[in-house]
Amino acid sequence: MVRVALLGLVCAALGAGAALGIGRASGLLAGSTTVVVRAATGGSAAPAQVTVAPPATGSGSFSPARIFADRSPGVVTVFTYTGGQAAQGSGFVVSADGTILTNAHVITNAGEVAAGGTVKPAGQVYVEFADHDRVPATVVGWDVFDDVGVIRVSPSAHALAVLPLGRSADVVVGEPVAAIGSPLGNENSLAVGVVSAVGRSIAALTAAHFQLIGAIQIDAPIAHGSSGGPLLDPAGRVIGINAQIRTDSGGPAGIGFAVPIDSARRSLRELVAGRKVGYAYAGVQTEDLTPSLARHLGLPISRGALVDRVTPGGPAAAAGIHGGSGATQFQGTAVVAGGDVVTAVNGLSVSNGNDLVRIVTNELRPGQTAVFSVLRAGRSRSIAVRLGTRPAAPQVP
Repeated sequence: MVRVALLGLVCAALGAGAALGIGRASGLLAGSTTVVVRAATGGSAAPAQVTVAPPATGSGSFSPARIFADRSPGVVTVFTYTGGQAAQGSGFVVSADGTILTNAHVITNAGEVAAGGTVKPAGQVYVEFADHDRVPATVVGWDVFDDVGVIRVSPSAHALAVLPLGRSADVVVGEPVAAIGSPLGNENSLAVGVVSAVGRSIAALTAAHFQLIGAIQIDAPIAHGSSGGPLLDPAGRVIGINAQIRTDSGGPAGIGFAVPIDSARRSLRELVAGRKVGYAYAGVQTEDLTPSLARHLGLPISRGALVDRVTPGGPAAAAGIHGGSGATQFQGTAVVAGGDVVTAVNGLSVSNGNDLVRIVTNELRPGQTAVFSVLRAGRSRSIAVRLGTRPAAPQVP
């Protein structure tokens, strides 16, 4: 069972803050996430030729001064204007054709609209380079589930320095990192720290009820305005997009989160091709099954994703997966008992709810039929689930 402290998750876009109360961790949808918005402020195009960095060479020593000198020319400040309101975030160049990665909440109203509402781009978008030259940008697209935004400037409008993309799957706890952005409007600022955790599942600022999977937690200080800036490894490769801070006061508290670049790369690929980013959806809410909880419930297994609820009419419900039948108290917390325990999907082991979310999100596609291995009433079953497309606002029973 997972317990999550009640904290605030705040987007790091200046002029577009949002505080989120986090409830019990969930599987494929988080039914208890509440968004409280303070204020906020975003075509189709040919695919960008994104630079992917080769493996690091040399000693691998961490030199923040070298990273800043090499990469800051490719980091930009993003200004948006909509209906008389202005906001500011960060971004970075990923292609010589002028393609720039940032956060969806920097260039759209995602995060301020109610669940199921219409997400719209900012009325005007401008990009300012390190030399303070400002040029107009167009919004290519956005992915609210991973909080990824893509904009483009004309390559003839300004000289471009392309940042190479690394692999977030290779990131380890303790690895030194550098973050470049425009916190509180202070453009081209450097922050350094270490990776505090990997594979975090956190509430998505721009998609209520869903989790951002595989987030990188860092202790490098980031603040409002840092949203959309790059998180860089010792070789100067982008491993994430700085997106959120966790706080109980509304200010930086030494805990930041970045969208993993492996996920962002997928969003980038779809958006620059003019397609909407689609995510597979099963429609279940789960609880982590731990050894102590398993003993309490009298289950013969010790790990898995215990299904609390299934969404009526959703793929899991249609396939016959069962949710819980009643609540029981365990270690001071109410647990919904009696539901199926998912132990694997398509042969991939599921040890907890986050595993289930990660597999469905990263390994599967809408329309695909996946085999869920579940334990029900002490017996193992295989259930074929035809996955749907993740809705903007799923209904939680």
